[in-house]
Amino acid sequence: MYILIRRDGWVVNHKRLYRLYREEGLNLRCKRPRRRKAAASRMERPILTGPNQAWSMDFVSDALFNGNKFRALTLMDNHTRECLAIYPAQNIRGDDVAHLLEHIVSQRGKPLRIQADNGPEFISIALDRWAYDNQVVLDFSRPGKPTDNAFIESFNGSLRDECLNIHWFMSLEDAQEKLENWRQDYNCFRPHSSLGDLPPAMFAKSFCSSTTPPDFLAQS
Repeated sequence: MYILIRRDGWVVNHKRLYRLYREEGLNLRCKRPRRRKAAASRMERPILTGPNQAWSMDFVSDALFNGNKFRALTLMDNHTRECLAIYPAQNIRGDDVAHLLEHIVSQRGKPLRIQADNGPEFISIALDRWAYDNQVVLDFSRPGKPTDNAFIESFNGSLRDECLNIHWFMSLEDAQEKLENWRQDYNCFRPHSSLGDLPPAMFAKSFCSSTTPPDFLAQS
């Protein structure tokens, strides 16, 4: 919030902003408490130097206003932190994951590897065939080790806090629209501390390769 206000030309001290934030009763937590874990349990993260070197994907779950549950596939570039897609549906199979990846690759280029957990959609024959045909390495997390895929886990936490938990979804179409609006805001407007307080899309422009996030939801 401080970065956004300063970006708009308001000269304000961060302490005053925090005081006003507290006086207005705004209590959205920006960080979660960390659980203590031995350092040896974490996998060493590879050094990334550009886009499309590593993507991450995972699922988040939510429900419509009437209690009907749905899932959303989230996909991001680990280096630029761009959210490449948020695809909600009541049922998502391995074929659907492969179809989404194929669409994004056609607009952006393929990654060297994709990190994912051991969910049935990610270890499916359809996705394995797609990865083999496109020479993409599927990098699976160790069971019970979400920190092996820390980028998407952190992203999904922000998605839940800032979108899923504050919206009622009347239908899947309504969920698609609200999730896509949040994705655009996340990519193009919201500052990211690990990117020098630049939005992911602006940070991605510093690279020669095309990194414009595709509009998957616009396709038929």
